[in-house]
Amino acid sequence: MAKLYATEAERAADLGERTGKVSCLGPEGSYSQLAAEALCKEQEIVLCRSFRESVAKLLRGETDYAVLPVENSLNGGIVPVLDLLACEDIFGDEESMLRIDHRIAMKEGAKRENIKYICSHEQALGQCSEYLFSNFPAAILRATSSTAESLGLLDDETAGIVGSHVKREGIVLSDENIADNKQNYTRFLRVRRGSVSRATHSAMVFLCAVCAHRPGELLGLLKIFQRYSLNLTRIESRPVKDTFGQYRFFIEFAGDIATERVQTALLEVAERCDQYKLIGAYL
Repeated sequence: MAKLYATEAERAADLGERTGKVSCLGPEGSYSQLAAEALCKEQEIVLCRSFRESVAKLLRGETDYAVLPVENSLNGGIVPVLDLLACEDIFGDEESMLRIDHRIAMKEGAKRENIKYICSHEQALGQCSEYLFSNFPAAILRATSSTAESLGLLDDETAGIVGSHVKREGIVLSDENIADNKQNYTRFLRVRRGSVSRATHSAMVFLCAVCAHRPGELLGLLKIFQRYSLNLTRIESRPVKDTFGQYRFFIEFAGDIATERVQTALLEVAERCDQYKLIGAYL
Protein backbone atom coordinates (compact mmCIF):
# COMPACT_ATOMS: atom_id res chain seq x y z
CA MET A 1 0.00 0.00 0.00
CA ALA A 2 1.30 3.44 -0.91
CA LYS A 3 2.28 5.65 2.02
CA LEU A 4 0.12 8.72 2.52
CA TYR A 5 1.68 12.10 3.31
CA ALA A 6 0.05 15.14 4.90
CA THR A 7 2.03 17.58 2.75
CA GLU A 8 4.23 17.60 -0.33
CA ALA A 9 7.14 18.76 1.85
CA GLU A 10 6.71 15.71 4.12
CA ARG A 11 6.76 13.40 1.09
CA ALA A 12 9.88 15.06 -0.34
CA ALA A 13 11.71 14.82 3.00
CA ASP A 14 10.83 11.13 3.42
CA LEU A 15 11.96 10.26 -0.10
CA GLY A 16 15.13 12.37 0.09
CA GLU A 17 14.07 14.62 -2.77
CA ARG A 18 15.57 18.07 -3.23
CA THR A 19 13.49 21.23 -3.13
CA GLY A 20 16.06 23.66 -4.54
CA LYS A 21 15.56 25.93 -1.52
CA VAL A 22 17.67 27.20 1.38
CA SER A 23 16.35 28.75 4.60
CA CYS A 24 18.09 31.51 6.56
CA LEU A 25 17.40 34.35 8.95
CA GLY A 26 15.67 37.33 7.36
CA PRO A 27 14.36 39.83 6.62
CA GLU A 28 15.60 40.76 3.16
CA GLY A 29 19.04 42.33 3.30
CA SER A 30 20.31 40.33 6.27
CA TYR A 31 23.89 39.08 6.46
CA SER A 32 22.46 35.55 6.60
CA GLN A 33 20.85 36.13 3.21
CA LEU A 34 24.20 37.24 1.78
CA ALA A 35 25.84 34.09 3.16
CA ALA A 36 23.05 31.90 1.76
CA GLU A 37 23.53 33.44 -1.68
CA ALA A 38 27.25 32.61 -1.50
CA LEU A 39 26.84 29.06 -0.17
CA CYS A 40 23.75 28.00 -2.14
CA LYS A 41 24.05 29.57 -5.55
CA GLU A 42 20.98 29.35 -7.81
CA GLN A 43 18.75 28.07 -5.00
CA GLU A 44 15.61 29.86 -3.85
CA ILE A 45 16.15 31.59 -0.51
CA VAL A 46 13.44 31.27 2.15
CA LEU A 47 13.73 34.06 4.73
CA CYS A 48 12.76 33.14 8.29
CA ARG A 49 11.97 34.98 11.52
CA SER A 50 14.45 33.02 13.65
CA PHE A 51 17.26 30.47 13.51
CA ARG A 52 14.89 27.86 14.94
CA GLU A 53 12.35 28.46 12.18
CA SER A 54 15.10 28.14 9.58
CA VAL A 55 16.14 24.75 10.98
CA ALA A 56 12.52 23.63 11.37
CA LYS A 57 11.88 24.21 7.67
CA LEU A 58 14.97 22.15 6.87
CA LEU A 59 13.89 19.28 9.12
CA ARG A 60 10.39 19.26 7.59
CA GLY A 61 11.91 18.96 4.11
CA GLU A 62 10.71 22.37 2.99
CA THR A 63 14.32 23.33 2.18
CA ASP A 64 17.45 21.37 1.27
CA TYR A 65 19.77 23.50 3.40
CA ALA A 66 19.80 26.08 6.16
CA VAL A 67 22.57 28.68 6.44
CA LEU A 68 23.41 29.67 10.02
CA PRO A 69 26.00 31.98 11.61
CA VAL A 70 28.14 29.96 14.01
CA GLU A 71 30.85 32.36 15.16
CA ASN A 72 31.73 36.04 15.14
CA SER A 73 35.36 37.12 15.32
CA LEU A 74 34.58 39.68 18.05
CA ASN A 75 31.79 38.06 20.07
CA GLY A 76 32.54 34.36 19.69
CA GLY A 77 29.98 31.60 19.16
CA ILE A 78 26.36 32.38 18.26
CA VAL A 79 24.69 30.76 21.27
CA PRO A 80 21.21 29.88 19.85
CA VAL A 81 22.83 28.32 16.77
CA LEU A 82 25.28 26.22 18.79
CA ASP A 83 22.38 24.85 20.83
CA LEU A 84 20.49 23.93 17.65
CA LEU A 85 23.54 22.23 16.12
CA ALA A 86 24.02 20.17 19.28
CA CYS A 87 20.44 18.96 19.58
CA GLU A 88 18.92 18.66 16.10
CA ASP A 89 19.46 15.99 13.43
CA ILE A 90 21.54 18.23 11.17
CA PHE A 91 25.18 18.62 10.16
CA GLY A 92 27.35 21.19 8.42
CA ASP A 93 28.95 20.44 5.04
CA GLU A 94 30.37 23.82 3.94
CA GLU A 95 31.38 27.11 5.56
CA SER A 96 31.83 30.70 4.44
CA MET A 97 33.39 33.79 6.02
CA LEU A 98 31.60 37.12 5.63
CA ARG A 99 33.04 40.52 6.51
CA ILE A 100 30.65 42.52 8.67
CA ASP A 101 30.52 46.23 7.76
CA HIS A 102 28.14 48.12 10.05
CA ARG A 103 26.64 51.47 8.99
CA ILE A 104 24.27 53.78 10.81
CA ALA A 105 21.00 54.02 8.88
CA MET A 106 18.62 56.98 9.16
CA LYS A 107 15.48 58.05 7.42
CA GLU A 108 16.28 60.65 4.76
CA GLY A 109 15.92 64.11 6.30
CA ALA A 110 16.17 62.90 9.93
CA LYS A 111 18.59 64.84 12.16
CA ARG A 112 21.10 63.18 14.44
CA GLU A 113 20.27 65.45 17.35
CA ASN A 114 16.66 64.22 17.25
CA ILE A 115 17.51 60.51 17.38
CA LYS A 116 16.13 58.94 20.58
CA TYR A 117 16.43 55.23 19.71
CA ILE A 118 19.02 53.01 18.03
CA CYS A 119 17.78 49.59 16.93
CA SER A 120 19.58 46.52 15.59
CA HIS A 121 20.59 42.98 16.51
CA GLU A 122 22.12 42.84 19.99
CA GLN A 123 25.49 41.75 18.60
CA ALA A 124 25.61 44.75 16.24
CA LEU A 125 24.72 47.09 19.10
CA GLY A 126 27.54 45.63 21.17
CA GLN A 127 30.04 45.79 18.30
CA CYS A 128 29.32 49.51 17.77
CA SER A 129 29.04 50.52 21.44
CA GLU A 130 31.89 53.07 21.42
CA TYR A 131 30.54 54.86 18.35
CA LEU A 132 27.00 54.91 19.75
CA PHE A 133 28.18 56.24 23.12
CA SER A 134 30.15 59.04 21.46
CA ASN A 135 27.60 60.04 18.82
CA PHE A 136 24.23 59.14 20.38
CA PRO A 137 24.91 59.24 24.16
CA ALA A 138 21.26 59.78 25.12
CA ALA A 139 19.75 57.25 22.70
CA ILE A 140 17.99 54.14 24.00
CA LEU A 141 19.25 50.89 22.44
CA ARG A 142 16.62 48.45 21.18
CA ALA A 143 17.48 44.87 20.20
CA THR A 144 15.88 43.31 17.11
CA SER A 145 16.10 39.83 15.60
CA SER A 146 18.51 40.96 12.85
CA THR A 147 20.29 44.07 11.56
CA ALA A 148 18.02 44.17 8.52
CA GLU A 149 14.88 44.27 10.68
CA SER A 150 15.83 47.72 11.97
CA LEU A 151 15.12 49.22 8.52
CA GLY A 152 11.41 48.77 9.04
CA LEU A 153 11.55 50.68 12.34
CA LEU A 154 13.21 53.86 11.11
CA ASP A 155 11.45 57.17 11.63
CA ASP A 156 12.52 60.72 12.48
CA GLU A 157 13.47 59.65 16.03
CA THR A 158 15.00 56.23 15.30
CA ALA A 159 18.27 55.14 13.68
CA GLY A 160 19.42 51.60 12.99
CA ILE A 161 22.60 49.61 12.39
CA VAL A 162 22.64 47.77 9.06
CA GLY A 163 25.14 46.32 6.62
CA SER A 164 26.81 48.50 4.00
CA HIS A 165 25.21 46.31 1.30
CA VAL A 166 21.71 47.52 2.23
CA LYS A 167 20.34 49.98 -0.32
CA ARG A 168 16.80 51.27 0.06
CA GLU A 169 15.05 54.40 -1.21
CA GLY A 170 14.52 56.98 1.51
CA ILE A 171 17.25 55.53 3.77
CA VAL A 172 20.67 57.19 4.20
CA LEU A 173 23.71 55.19 5.37
CA SER A 174 26.82 56.59 7.06
CA ASP A 175 29.89 56.83 4.85
CA GLU A 176 32.09 54.99 7.35
CA ASN A 177 31.99 51.62 9.07
CA ILE A 178 30.87 52.45 12.62
CA ALA A 179 32.08 49.23 14.28
CA ASP A 180 34.54 49.65 17.16
CA ASN A 181 36.77 47.05 15.51
CA LYS A 182 36.80 47.19 11.72
CA GLN A 183 38.20 43.62 11.39
CA ASN A 184 34.85 41.98 12.06
CA TYR A 185 33.95 38.67 10.42
CA THR A 186 31.19 36.10 10.87
CA ARG A 187 31.48 32.44 9.91
CA PHE A 188 28.41 30.84 8.41
CA LEU A 189 27.75 27.12 8.14
CA ARG A 190 25.59 25.45 5.52
CA VAL A 191 23.70 22.60 7.21
CA ARG A 192 21.57 19.75 5.94
CA ARG A 193 19.51 16.92 7.40
CA GLY A 194 21.11 13.74 8.72
CA SER A 195 24.62 12.94 9.86
CA VAL A 196 28.13 13.43 8.52
CA SER A 197 29.43 10.89 6.01
CA ARG A 198 32.82 9.50 7.02
CA ALA A 199 33.68 9.16 3.32
CA THR A 200 33.45 12.92 2.77
CA HIS A 201 36.78 14.71 2.47
CA SER A 202 37.15 17.77 4.67
CA ALA A 203 39.60 20.37 5.92
CA MET A 204 37.82 21.05 9.22
CA VAL A 205 35.84 18.85 11.61
CA PHE A 206 33.38 20.21 14.18
CA LEU A 207 31.94 18.23 17.10
CA CYS A 208 30.34 18.64 20.51
CA ALA A 209 31.03 16.44 23.50
CA VAL A 210 29.87 16.11 27.10
CA CYS A 211 32.57 14.71 29.36
CA ALA A 212 31.95 12.66 32.48
CA HIS A 213 31.82 14.94 35.53
CA ARG A 214 35.16 13.86 37.00
CA PRO A 215 38.48 15.69 37.53
CA GLY A 216 40.75 15.53 34.49
CA GLU A 217 38.13 14.32 31.99
CA LEU A 218 38.43 17.35 29.71
CA LEU A 219 42.23 17.13 29.82
CA GLY A 220 42.04 13.46 28.84
CA LEU A 221 39.74 14.35 25.96
CA LEU A 222 42.09 17.03 24.65
CA LYS A 223 45.08 14.71 24.87
CA ILE A 224 43.45 12.51 22.23
CA PHE A 225 43.83 15.32 19.71
CA GLN A 226 47.43 15.86 20.79
CA ARG A 227 48.24 12.18 20.43
CA TYR A 228 46.99 12.16 16.83
CA SER A 229 48.66 15.52 16.02
CA LEU A 230 45.32 17.22 15.30
CA ASN A 231 45.40 20.99 15.60
CA LEU A 232 42.49 22.41 17.63
CA THR A 233 41.25 25.68 16.13
CA ARG A 234 38.39 26.30 18.55
CA ILE A 235 36.94 25.10 21.85
CA GLU A 236 33.90 26.62 23.53
CA SER A 237 31.57 25.49 26.30
CA ARG A 238 27.79 25.73 26.73
CA PRO A 239 25.72 24.43 29.66
CA VAL A 240 23.65 21.27 29.23
CA LYS A 241 20.22 22.75 29.87
CA ASP A 242 18.66 19.84 31.76
CA THR A 243 21.71 19.09 33.96
CA PHE A 244 22.99 21.88 36.20
CA GLY A 245 26.79 22.14 36.34
CA GLN A 246 27.41 20.03 33.21
CA TYR A 247 28.71 21.46 29.94
CA ARG A 248 28.92 20.69 26.25
CA PHE A 249 32.28 21.38 24.67
CA PHE A 250 32.21 22.51 21.05
CA ILE A 251 35.50 21.51 19.48
CA GLU A 252 36.79 22.25 15.98
CA PHE A 253 40.02 20.93 14.55
CA ALA A 254 41.88 20.78 11.24
CA GLY A 255 41.64 17.35 9.65
CA ASP A 256 40.21 15.19 6.91
CA ILE A 257 37.37 13.05 8.23
CA ALA A 258 37.92 10.53 5.44
CA THR A 259 41.37 9.57 6.82
CA GLU A 260 41.92 6.67 9.20
CA ARG A 261 43.83 8.90 11.65
CA VAL A 262 40.90 11.28 12.15
CA GLN A 263 38.32 8.49 12.28
CA THR A 264 40.33 6.65 14.95
CA ALA A 265 40.67 9.82 17.01
CA LEU A 266 36.94 10.52 16.78
CA LEU A 267 36.16 6.97 17.86
CA GLU A 268 38.28 7.44 20.99
CA VAL A 269 36.60 10.78 21.67
CA ALA A 270 33.13 9.23 21.39
CA GLU A 271 34.08 6.35 23.70
CA ARG A 272 35.32 8.78 26.35
CA CYS A 273 32.23 11.02 26.39
CA ASP A 274 28.83 10.71 28.02
CA GLN A 275 27.34 12.46 24.97
CA TYR A 276 28.91 13.00 21.56
CA LYS A 277 27.78 14.43 18.24
CA LEU A 278 29.69 15.11 15.04
CA ILE A 279 28.34 18.48 13.92
CA GLY A 280 30.13 19.05 10.64
CA ALA A 281 32.94 18.27 8.22
CA TYR A 282 33.69 20.91 5.62
CA LEU A 283 36.32 22.48 3.39
